[in-house]
Amino acid sequence: MDADSDVALDILITNVVCVFRTRCHLNLRKIALEGANVIYKRDVGKVLMKLRKPRITATIWSSGKVICTGATSEEEAKFGARRLARSLQKLGFQVIFTDFKVVNVLAVCNMPFEIRLPEFTKKNRPHASYEPELHPAVCYRMKTLRATLQIFSTGSITVTG
Repeated sequence: MDADSDVALDILITNVVCVFRTRCHLNLRKIALEGANVIYKRDVGKVLMKLRKPRITATIWSSGKVICTGATSEEEAKFGARRLARSLQKLGFQVIFTDFKVVNVLAVCNMPFEIRLPEFTKKNRPHASYEPELHPAVCYRMKTLRATLQIFSTGSITVTG
């Protein structure tokens, strides 16, 4: 492959994880009985609620903390979190949507070539670690961006941060 040729890489965001607080105590049993698309995990003390549009899954604790996963953008995550807070309000809780924060983003990318993992690890030693007995990918940590890359020999890269 020539050094001159420019190949556009598609980085696809597959998951955005966000967290927010409701500033009120939530009765999980009431949410499980009256809410829609709900799974009550009584032994763990949480409720899972799914929304169809945007397609997110929320983990709700009685303390009022909610974690939303499955969105494909920050805007979609915030919209889904606000929709979830509104559905909790409709169940009769005094929900105030506060402390919204995106805590994790997962993206994938495919390189147009294969990567020789042992050589890559040797050239990037302080940041890269490769243990083929434990995991088939190189773990490359970028401290400045607070991101972790999982680099596979096929050229597939997973970015978490």
